[in-house]
Amino acid sequence: MSKLTDKISYLQGLAEGMKLNPDKDSHRLILGILDVLGGVGESFEALAESHEELSDYVESIDEDLADLEADLYDDENEEQAEDEEDENFESTIEYECPHCGTMIPLDPDNVDFDEDALCPECGKELFPELPEGAEEEPEEE
Repeated sequence: MSKLTDKISYLQGLAEGMKLNPDKDSHRLILGILDVLGGVGESFEALAESHEELSDYVESIDEDLADLEADLYDDENEEQAEDEEDENFESTIEYECPHCGTMIPLDPDNVDFDEDALCPECGKELFPELPEGAEEEPEEE
């Protein structure tokens, strides 16, 4: 904006050098225009300073917001990764078919023990009912 104020100052200097008479109508018009231009130049300069301050402030807010987002989303991403690890760790187990010995991955949350779950290898029940009074024998290793 300094170019604008410099040009206005130059025009005002020319008017002073011409010794314009404020009593003449044509000179009064030129002097009035130069006064208005001086006010416009000052207003533009003040507006430019305010704009610069506002730009600096918005940039500062933007940097703070970026830091806050990074902290917030990094924490969420870490929690989400931990949750996924927990889910992956806990969600599947390997179950050995009691008939053919095939290891079958199962999600214990999705297994319905009331329905007949069949082995994909031999087609027999994965969870056969034990006869009354019979207890499951522990495996010997």
